[in-house]
Amino acid sequence: MSEDITYLELSEANSHKFYEVKVAGTQVTIRYGRIGDAGQSSSSNFPTPEKATAEAAKKINEKIKKGYERAVQGVRQKRSVTRRTAMFDSYANAAPAPARGASRGTPAPPVNRAPIVWNFDSGSCAFGIFVDEHRCWVGNENGVIFALNHDGTVHAKYKLPEGVKCIVADGDWLYAGCDDGNVYDLSGKTPRAAYRIDDNVDIYWLDISDGILAVSDEKGNVTVINHEDESQWTKRSTGNRGWMVRCDEIGVYHGHSAGVTMYDWEDGAVIWHRDSQGDVLFGWQEEAMIYACTSHRVVHAFSKKGDVGPTYQCDGAVFSCATSPDGKLIFAGDINGAVYCFAESGERLWKLTTGCGQALSMQYFQEKLYIVTRNGSLACIDASETAITAAGQGTIPKAVAITAPKMTEATVAATVETTSDASTGVLVECYREGSELRVRVLSEGFNQTWHCQFPKDLREAGARFMVDEVRESSRGGFYRVRGNIRRLV
Repeated sequence: MSEDITYLELSEANSHKFYEVKVAGTQVTIRYGRIGDAGQSSSSNFPTPEKATAEAAKKINEKIKKGYERAVQGVRQKRSVTRRTAMFDSYANAAPAPARGASRGTPAPPVNRAPIVWNFDSGSCAFGIFVDEHRCWVGNENGVIFALNHDGTVHAKYKLPEGVKCIVADGDWLYAGCDDGNVYDLSGKTPRAAYRIDDNVDIYWLDISDGILAVSDEKGNVTVINHEDESQWTKRSTGNRGWMVRCDEIGVYHGHSAGVTMYDWEDGAVIWHRDSQGDVLFGWQEEAMIYACTSHRVVHAFSKKGDVGPTYQCDGAVFSCATSPDGKLIFAGDINGAVYCFAESGERLWKLTTGCGQALSMQYFQEKLYIVTRNGSLACIDASETAITAAGQGTIPKAVAITAPKMTEATVAATVETTSDASTGVLVECYREGSELRVRVLSEGFNQTWHCQFPKDLREAGARFMVDEVRESSRGGFYRVRGNIRRLV
């Protein structure tokens, strides 16, 4: 049986994807995804070859109207991906500092085990973590995200096309940065691509504030992308390997091989720069402070005005850190699989071993320290004074081992749900503004001159959608969609 294959590609500033339509007799097979990936596919059967051909032509024309062009498969290459595990090759052989109170040549005292309450096996090396009052989220290199409650019960599972680099919250929104260059919105029933990062960028880390995305990369660049998924500015820091990027309503904080640099949101102007001891490998922020982990076994504290604060000395290269909400306690995880707690002044309060691998990311919440590790664990450590004192004496609880249950996983949607009910939710419309497709809110009570943040792969001139919720951004001037999206038919 002969096959008729049409291959299309779309390459814009932050979007590089393909769409393939294959007709074989009465069957039409659609394959789509990021350029360089195998993508996803689905097949449909039709009563006659003529109807199959007509459906294929319809699909092709729809994509061409959106800007896709006929192309030759394989000309463009898959994006470059660097994972934080690559740091182990650089720093694993670094000689650890002597333990406190020990002289060189004297064996360091044994380190007791941390009081782990439960330990969830995500199935692969994990970087992504986010914890709030409702859920504990973990994302791993297989592109799988799990949502658990604080007792370790798994409630949801998501599958993204590539490995998860990070999970970041932006108010009531939750996003996952993925190795395919997409940042996915997890606020609906299925993940939706909210931002697409240029294939030429080897992404190291991401953060979001009020719908504005900041991206750090291998070359030491930091890039800011607005709510329309359009690049605003890119600046080159004095160092490379930008493993840290944090942002708030004031500016962007970029940690790299030469220290930490703060940039202005609007134009990327340098506000301040501070050197660090070694490469910055990760960073944490609180309302008034920035914390930078380094390869030279130190966590630096800087005020957001650039004032130099205390340093927190560990015994190995530091891959992750976090603090209590008031900044009175500072936590860190090193290359040797140890976790630390420091007082705000810099005094080390305790050091314990995880027993489940190096903590690549961490978060403190209500006297619990949650870590995700190289072996794929999401572990809940009891960081209360009572539990830590007992652990220092060698008494720890028996950790509950949790494995992932069999459950349906939510995947990135290829299509959007439809509805004929315009009475539930908020009505938005896609329209053409010059060469761009924009989205505005049509429901009463909204400013129809403002643009609405909306997935680019759903935009089609004249299309209308019902969405769960639309909120004004904190900065004002545009709206943000939250929840499920349904096309109005």
